[in-house]
Amino acid sequence: MAPPISATWCPGEKKSRIASSSEPLRLRPLHRVPGPWRPPLSGPIFGAYNCPLHSGKQRQNQNAKRPPGTKGGEVYKQWPESPILASRMTQLDAYDYELPKDRIAQTPLAVRSDARLLLADRNSGKIEHWHVRDLPELLAAQDTLVLNDTRVLPARLVGRRSLTGGRWEGLFLAADRLGLWKVLGRTRGKIQPGEQIVLVDPEGRDRLTLELIEKGAEGEWLVRIDSEDDPYAVLERVGRTPLPHYIRGGEMLPEDRQRYQTVFAQHPGSIAAPTAGLHLDEQLFSKLAEKNVSAAYLTLHVGRDTFRPITAESLDAHPMHTEWAHLDAETADRLNSCRAAGGRIVAVGTTSVRLLETAAVDGSLAAYEGSTDLFIRP
Repeated sequence: MAPPISATWCPGEKKSRIASSSEPLRLRPLHRVPGPWRPPLSGPIFGAYNCPLHSGKQRQNQNAKRPPGTKGGEVYKQWPESPILASRMTQLDAYDYELPKDRIAQTPLAVRSDARLLLADRNSGKIEHWHVRDLPELLAAQDTLVLNDTRVLPARLVGRRSLTGGRWEGLFLAADRLGLWKVLGRTRGKIQPGEQIVLVDPEGRDRLTLELIEKGAEGEWLVRIDSEDDPYAVLERVGRTPLPHYIRGGEMLPEDRQRYQTVFAQHPGSIAAPTAGLHLDEQLFSKLAEKNVSAAYLTLHVGRDTFRPITAESLDAHPMHTEWAHLDAETADRLNSCRAAGGRIVAVGTTSVRLLETAAVDGSLAAYEGSTDLFIRP
């Protein structure tokens, strides 16, 4: 019988930052949210690591046979039996650890589902190593995977200042009905309203010009672009995949357009990938379907605060950002029926967890559309 399951997650998924090349990575709190979708007090938590674009080096000989009697591989360590003190876990330095540069992969695995999977069994207190491809062995018939089908925009912009010729880099945030864009931007020197930026496409060709109109309170610029085309169509021509800066300095390769995207991405709107979902591929979905494990989809667009570091020393003082999300009534009914029939809801990634918790805030899961500022933390 397959063990009970809670949410999967991936280190680096919209919850981490590297302050500089010499400082430790700070990992924000990931789970244990109050509400009806809270992980069970017993049974394992799954965690995916060695993310295709956010991970350390893959283990050597990852396809080797598992050691006898270990089922999922070697036991890495025992969980401590004492509970985590909530007061201590509100301090940001509790999440600091050293992450050597050579442990951050710069290219994805050839096969998505070869990424490693961490299984923490709450009953035994043991932690085991599996792979994402092993999910059919870990899930049971009637279980339902919940996946975020947002699509990452080519939101990174590169250009030069018309006035000085200096390099300019930006990040598309939104567009209004009047055709004005909201972007973040950085360049050497002080830039003024009225200046123009020549946008350069990934092949190095001058494409479009944008004019800076007004700078907002949080550093974002309102800009006018010299095109009446749909913003998403413009981004497809001039934009770049918005990789984290610790992946090749944020510089994309042509294949990143496809690999920094889940295979089930549908609705454009994110400026970063829901990284846990990057590990799933079509072959894995076929095997899960044979096991009668179904998939349900919701949408949460990953926003700008993915790239913004936590500046407060206490989580209690951190203003959590909002993200737009959508869960339709049909999917909510499916998930409620799954639970009523004894199946388990397996949320892939913290973005899925965030929306499920938001939609179930009144005690039962219901359709939802709007912004959420839910803070997933101890």
